Amino acid sequence: MKNLSSSLLRLFAGLVVALVVASVSTEARADKLRDIAEVSGARDNQLVGFGVVTGLAGTGDDSSAPIAAKATIEMLRRLGISVDPAQVKLKNVAAVVVTATLPPFAKSGTKLDITVSSIGNAKSLAGGTLVQSLLKGADQKTYAVAQGALIVGSGKDKQSTTTAARIPGGALVEREVPTSISSGGEISLSLRSPSFSTATNLVRAIDQSIGEGSAHAKDGGSVIVKIPAKFKDDTVGLIAKLEDIEVATVKKARVVINEKTGTIVAGGDVRLAPAAIVHGGLTIVVKDPAAPRPAAAPAPATAAKGKGAKGKQSAAAAAAPAAPAAPAPAAAPGVGGEGAPVRYLKGAASLSDVAAALGTLGLSARDLASVLSTLRTAGALEAEVVIE
Repeated sequence: MKNLSSSLLRLFAGLVVALVVASVSTEARADKLRDIAEVSGARDNQLVGFGVVTGLAGTGDDSSAPIAAKATIEMLRRLGISVDPAQVKLKNVAAVVVTATLPPFAKSGTKLDITVSSIGNAKSLAGGTLVQSLLKGADQKTYAVAQGALIVGSGKDKQSTTTAARIPGGALVEREVPTSISSGGEISLSLRSPSFSTATNLVRAIDQSIGEGSAHAKDGGSVIVKIPAKFKDDTVGLIAKLEDIEVATVKKARVVINEKTGTIVAGGDVRLAPAAIVHGGLTIVVKDPAAPRPAAAPAPATAAKGKGAKGKQSAAAAAAPAAPAAPAPAAAPGVGGEGAPVRYLKGAASLSDVAAALGTLGLSARDLASVLSTLRTAGALEAEVVIE
């Protein structure tokens, strides 16, 4: 139990460090326009296609997934080779889906990175080669052609798999997508994270750079810029000038918790309103700094009902003398008793302070997610909680 508690404490020490780094102030800070907005119309397009991977060492699709064999026969027919379907029993071939992203302004011959994923029951794509595959857009037109040797992960950890692979530069663009960056003498800028404050600051910064009245906010997510006369024939030059403008931005307070990996990231000014938290043998009281410490802590006492002696001891601990004290050595998870740790935090305490207090119990990411979600529901956590 002691070794388990030590391991959990080390895990949460890392989480607390991440929270301290991530819990930054929402005071406006300057970002380049290129980092917070993009020109409307200059967008990516998704491509998808079907293909066949060959050269597998007996790890391809078997007879229970005949799509690979049928695709191979069709490919050979296109090459002028006739094959009897009854004689085709391949285990070194796999049917795959090929995906890629076509960036704006991509010209014919531009190379794209592609992802290849098995759709049959192949055990591994390691050592395979993708045969020429057509990549189509949503309009069913072919925009790129993919082919090449696959790069597959080791498959030794949970985050990697051998049934999906990548081919850097594995596709060639064959058809260009017409892109328009201006219309009616105006350029539309779209914010990546819509915000009325950021949109207003963006308009102000553009007016200061190219002239008063040059921009106006259409809504919280888009800003319209009039093309000045001197940039009438140089729209690209105008956009390049706009990209270097510094804009004051405000980040939204948000906490993202990934239960699978145990990762917790807090962005923006994540703070807590006065509240009381009782979890196992630990009581955390977030109090208003302007208010005197009460003789008894009603919230912990109420939350501890039904826990017998443990709850009474936590409530009694919450009524400790007014002088703040460092928490006592952490008890084992779920164990109360004399000397149950009590931590007092000032109002608007940062999330990292509360996470550090909860971490003394060695809580799992799932438990911490539950506590934070409950605080959000109670209105005590001034941030959005996203659980993945």
